[in-house]
Amino acid sequence: MPRQDPGEPYFRVDSSEGRSILDADPDGTVVIDVRRDDEWVTGHVAGAVHIPVDDLTDRIDEIPTGKKVLFICAAGVRSGLACEMAAALGFDPENLINIEDGTPAWIAGGHPTSYGNDA
Repeated sequence: MPRQDPGEPYFRVDSSEGRSILDADPDGTVVIDVRRDDEWVTGHVAGAVHIPVDDLTDRIDEIPTGKKVLFICAAGVRSGLACEMAAALGFDPENLINIEDGTPAWIAGGHPTSYGNDA
């Protein structure tokens, strides 16, 4: 069940909830991995778009509007920041979701994962 802390312009879910959202509407949902390149190649959500958080404002046009956007990093901090940035840049807060337990939990949970530079 998505949660929202007071004042946050996004929702929080764990990796299992994130997968449920993605599975329920794959065409209406995108996953954005905001980790560094060296972290990305060690394993990431299958089908995710890789935009390191430091590049997010320059590459914001690569994030589709009108879809649920699930941000993920290693532990939920950078993905939370990415949610805040997207909200500040005009994305609908109702569509911004932070997978707060991160990629290691996604992989440990047995969810679809790609490695190296595969999408």
